[in-house]
Amino acid sequence: MRDTADIMRERQRAIRREIDRRGIALKAIEFDAGISNSTLLSYFPGGDAQPAVIPMSAVFRLIEGKALPLDLISMLLPVGFLLVRVPEEVDFDEIDAHCRAFVKTKAETHREDSPDRRDIAPCERDTLNGQVARLRAVVG
Repeated sequence: MRDTADIMRERQRAIRREIDRRGIALKAIEFDAGISNSTLLSYFPGGDAQPAVIPMSAVFRLIEGKALPLDLISMLLPVGFLLVRVPEEVDFDEIDAHCRAFVKTKAETHREDSPDRRDIAPCERDTLNGQVARLRAVVG
């Protein structure tokens, strides 16, 4: 079995790649989470740099400050687990928005220019799973 620290570092590198791909500003993450630039970069360095294993206290700050989308933070969890916010009330407009987002993303997975063409690629499956989890959280 692989070392847990190595698994976490690999996932942190994947999160950084996704942060860059989505164009999420590191400055915004720093501000929202209340984590200094140097500390944030130690957890999510660019390139092939070795990240420090992120502590739960930093994960808490990222979640509490809504500094990163939950689908990215969920990448730190074991396979099959996702973080979702639990709603206090049912908001039908929010359910509608999540349903439409899922249907739009699902339709986009069947384009010729998607990674696996007409099949669902692993990266697309992760996105769809995140949307389903958010929808389940909204529906209750």
